[in-house]
Amino acid sequence: MSLSLFTNQNTGHLIELFLWMLGAFLIGWIFWRWWYKNKCETEVNVWKSKYQELEHIQNTTIKAKKVSAHGVTEVNTAHFVDGVAKVDDSVKDDLTKIEGIGPKIKNLLNDDSIWSFKQLSESAVSRLEKILEDAGPRYRMHSPTTWPDQAKLANEGNWDALKKWQDDLKGGRKK
Repeated sequence: MSLSLFTNQNTGHLIELFLWMLGAFLIGWIFWRWWYKNKCETEVNVWKSKYQELEHIQNTTIKAKKVSAHGVTEVNTAHFVDGVAKVDDSVKDDLTKIEGIGPKIKNLLNDDSIWSFKQLSESAVSRLEKILEDAGPRYRMHSPTTWPDQAKLANEGNWDALKKWQDDLKGGRKK
């Protein structure tokens, strides 16, 4: 009599053994998928919260640079918390009162941390031109040459002189 693994007597045991092994593999695979998914979701949530925190810090910090070559001046409306400059929202002038600055350009200036007439009056024309240049072709046609001087008059509260000067301007340029 020859010994064979596939005799009728052993075939039932082999099938049973195979099914037990398949069941154990499937249970292990399902458990591993559940554990790995939870681990990854936890890590993703940690990174999402870190990203949101950094995004919040970026939105509340001043992007001020002290570069005299570009005419960037120190921003006086800032205070420092934990070594990070925070925007002081208490000084926000309506920059659209300056001839040549509309709501969209005002937003561009605000994005570059120019919120007040004082800050605008202290800004170099080259800095303002760079802001407009970086904003794209729609804004390159604007000329900010008179904006700092207009802002100086507005900051001083000299509204009559500003109005008289603006009557001679068109879009911030001399007619």
